[in-house]
Amino acid sequence: MSSIIKTQPESIADKSTHYCPGCGHGVMLRLIGEVVDELGIREDMILTAPVGCSVILYDYMNCDVIECAHGRAPAVGTAIKRVHPDKFVLVYQGDGDLAAIGTAEIIHAANRGENLSVIFVNNAVYGMTGGQMAPTTLIGQKTTTSPYGRTAKGMGKPIRVCEMMATLEETKYLERTSIHSIRNINKTKAAIKKAFLNQINGIGFSLVEVLSMCPVGWRLSPQEAQGYIESQMIDYFPLGVYKDLEY
Repeated sequence: MSSIIKTQPESIADKSTHYCPGCGHGVMLRLIGEVVDELGIREDMILTAPVGCSVILYDYMNCDVIECAHGRAPAVGTAIKRVHPDKFVLVYQGDGDLAAIGTAEIIHAANRGENLSVIFVNNAVYGMTGGQMAPTTLIGQKTTTSPYGRTAKGMGKPIRVCEMMATLEETKYLERTSIHSIRNINKTKAAIKKAFLNQINGIGFSLVEVLSMCPVGWRLSPQEAQGYIESQMIDYFPLGVYKDLEY
């Protein structure tokens, strides 16, 4: 029986991360690094890093990175891709960044059919700034700004990004995955690779939404946070492909 030895992807810097224990961003960093190496696109890649937990990614990726104002990564990514159409542009955003402060930017980039690959990390909370309620916070979920739990009447229902994006004609690939188990981590890597290949092949706008853990923001242990995705988040945010148009 042969063993598999995992090595550090060349696309990832050799340093410790600042992510909280059990945070899903570390898993996402590893998956992105593996895919970038496998596709051989590191030297042609430009990462847009907006404000939020996603901003720290510029410290950990061995590629060109531009830091963006909060929510503006799709707009910055659009500008880079139009000026340098031969480059690979990765837009990496969290839920508060993409679905609140940057709602206009992501919707209009998708509506224009920009040839971008977007990774959307949905942990249902503002993880970096203190655990406030996010657009994806679940009904009844307690945060620092919804201490008694989110209510539909007073705060609206959580936004389902993939379902909303699927109504736009120019979106080409939309999939929601998770990273709370090995099986789902493998599915997430496959979705990331597909979104990357779509841009490389000029297919158009692709977005992968990833349900991710935030143990500190949720006030749960890392193990409990994995269970929370399985028992709570997936029920409201069903996993699966929401659109896949290869033309």
